[in-house]
Amino acid sequence: MLPVQPLPGYRRPDRPRRLTRRQLRRMEGASLWLAMLMLLFVQPLFVEASEQQVAQGSGQFHFLNETGRQPAPVLTTDYQVTVTGLVAEIRLQQRFGNESDQWQEGIYTFPLPENASVHAMTMTTGERVVVGEIREREQARREYEAARQEGRQAARVDQQRPNLFTTRLANIPPGESVTVELRFQQLVAYDSGGFRLRLPTTLTPRYIPGLPQASTQAEWTGGWAMPTSEVADAHRITPAQVYAGGVAAGSHQATVAIELRTGVPVERVESPSHDIAEVRDGGTVSVRPVTGAIAMDRDFRLRWQPQRGREPAAAVFHERWQGEDYVLAMLVPGEQGRQAMTRELILVIDTSGSMAGDSIRQARQALLAALDTLSPEDSFNIVEFNSHTRRLFPEAVAATGDYLARARRYVRNLDADGGTEMAPAIEAALLQGEASRQADLRQVVFVTDGAVGNEQALFRQIRQQLRDSRLFTVAIGSAPNMHFMRQAARFGRGTYTAIGDLSEVSRQLTRLFDKMQAPALTGIRATWPNGFDAGTQVPARLGDLYLGEPMMLVARGAEPGGNLVVRGALPGDQAWQRSLALDQAAPGAGIHRLWARGQVDRLLDERLSGEAEGATREQVLALGLAHQLVTPFTSFVAIDRNPARPVNEALGRTAVPSLMPVGSAGQGIGYPQTATPAPLLMVSGLAGLLLAGLLTLGQRFRRA
Repeated sequence: MLPVQPLPGYRRPDRPRRLTRRQLRRMEGASLWLAMLMLLFVQPLFVEASEQQVAQGSGQFHFLNETGRQPAPVLTTDYQVTVTGLVAEIRLQQRFGNESDQWQEGIYTFPLPENASVHAMTMTTGERVVVGEIREREQARREYEAARQEGRQAARVDQQRPNLFTTRLANIPPGESVTVELRFQQLVAYDSGGFRLRLPTTLTPRYIPGLPQASTQAEWTGGWAMPTSEVADAHRITPAQVYAGGVAAGSHQATVAIELRTGVPVERVESPSHDIAEVRDGGTVSVRPVTGAIAMDRDFRLRWQPQRGREPAAAVFHERWQGEDYVLAMLVPGEQGRQAMTRELILVIDTSGSMAGDSIRQARQALLAALDTLSPEDSFNIVEFNSHTRRLFPEAVAATGDYLARARRYVRNLDADGGTEMAPAIEAALLQGEASRQADLRQVVFVTDGAVGNEQALFRQIRQQLRDSRLFTVAIGSAPNMHFMRQAARFGRGTYTAIGDLSEVSRQLTRLFDKMQAPALTGIRATWPNGFDAGTQVPARLGDLYLGEPMMLVARGAEPGGNLVVRGALPGDQAWQRSLALDQAAPGAGIHRLWARGQVDRLLDERLSGEAEGATREQVLALGLAHQLVTPFTSFVAIDRNPARPVNEALGRTAVPSLMPVGSAGQGIGYPQTATPAPLLMVSGLAGLLLAGLLTLGQRFRRA
């Protein structure tokens, strides 16, 4: 047989190069060492994951520190509320139980009402009660740190936002508990003939915009976020949050007891958030949740209605404190006749991740209800925002059949995901279509949970871009950021409305849109009698009043006498005037604190207009120290004189989590060790892929 000759130009391929026996041994040795290293790395993750599954199965929350896994402190709270007239005096007790076997330092970030005036604090450990003292914030920090290092028990309370505070506790003994008691007061909300009170127990996780920045603060904060270019204190306002199954049985429970001494007969008491029981004794109504303790996963809300015809139209209270007279006056203009006015309505809806679950369903329902209020003479548009901002139409369109049908389809398909980039949405709502405005009123309705950390920057933006618009906020969810909702509406010359569940949407929005038809009273100014310094009035500038809204004024001056005269204009430039006799004032308590709180808010607002930071700080500091109030520049600190922890024993640290708000979707944040062992599974998968790749490569070399 003749040999086969290769074709011209054909080149035989090179034979694969054989590996020597030494090279094969080296590869096998390297594979074995890699496998051992992966085993050493993955084995602790398996142990931790199994511990997590045991902990989750038992409902016990754990934290990790320098010494390993430790049970997290048990947290319980107690609210004792007394409402007298227009003022609620509240005692809040927070009990922290150290279930671990070592001394602990704990930090807990928690919400309070957005207009709370914190004026007293005590720390109780065993039978010892230590009364807190107000200090300049940096001095309080130094005293607390010294006590912590010396083994003395100490507590400190700081304000991070007007509605967000932090409690720190040093040297909690193993197996024991420490109780911090705060006393604060607030004005009761009054609107459309009814009173409202909200007690927050948790918060919605806040979105933190901006670029991460290196923290200049060495103090431990327990927050999950880093400071950013837009939120310098992000690490202080982002506490860890878990679901109820991630804490020990009995932890994160609150008891609530409320006594109503309103001075007027109460017809009806109800809570849209919890089932309640009431007991009446003369003019006092006592209210408690039916279940006793409640989970701290939603705000506790209470409403009460005076008997028909007994709603207060005016009230005045007087207090003399440290030689000064303080007066609190309330005046309700009453419902005035409406005047038909055309509107340009811009509906802004937050579709960020924090709105997932019940919140986005409430928000969709709110927008659909708003669209139903439009007439063909009106115009409208919808602005949606999360990480990006989108307009439904390039500019406002007529509220006619085709446009409304498209808008309703658009709203029903909205879903929640992404970040909360609110600034572009505010700009799109306030500045769009300025040249083509034809309506009598331009109104922006902002539907959100307010879960942002850069509130001050947004308030400044609203003031700069508002122009002739009115901004109305609708708070969505079981634990919205009411500080943002209230202040944004105030800077926007509008009102705020809170919606806790779908059953409230229709009634609450009907009331809101009734107000929005036309302001009841504009151009309001108050004239005090001789002896009162009008410059001390809170609020310093009166905004518009809408149907059923009261006007609340607090002033410092002479002993009450003469008349407070309030003037304004009704729709159609019709003059309006009312007088209130100050000599009919009833005794009041804590009015000086309400006045001081209002002055602090006014001074902090001035920073939005570029006022000097240093001058503002000194004035706020003086008010906080004089009236014993927690402010951004003052803190309460309580320190036991006797050392408790031996200096040679270690001190652990733990950040006590808050519960995620009920109805929210997604996972808890800040404590990945309580989540499923997904990191372990990913590492295990990568390890398997790597080993499989090495074995395959070795086999190929062997065949070669």
